[in-house]
Amino acid sequence: MKAEVSDPALKAGLHSILLQPLLTEKITAMREANNTVAFLVHPDANRVQIKQAVETLLKVKVERVNVMNVRGKVKRLGRFSGKRSDWKKAFVKLKQGEKLELYESA
Repeated sequence: MKAEVSDPALKAGLHSILLQPLLTEKITAMREANNTVAFLVHPDANRVQIKQAVETLLKVKVERVNVMNVRGKVKRLGRFSGKRSDWKKAFVKLKQGEKLELYESA
C-alpha cells in the first residue's frame, strides 16, 4: 500500500530531506557493484523519511536505507581554529532491476 503524496506542502518537505547526491569514486563503485546510491540528507531526517523521499521524488523502489552521521573536522589556519559543520549521509540500496537516471547521464 503506497500512499500518494498530493499535498504540495508535504512534497516540499520531502524536497528538504534530500539535499544533494554524493558522487565519489567509492560511492560510484558501490553503485555499480551493489546498486547503492548516496545522498547528503537533512540532519534530522530518519530512515523512513529518507526512503519515502527517494521513492516519491525519484520514482524508484528502495530495499534498505543506511544512515551515517559525519562529524565535522577541526581546521586550523595559523593560530585560528574553526570547525566544519556536522552532516548526515544516507546510503540507499535500490531494489533489483531499479536504476536512477540521475547517475546514468555521465
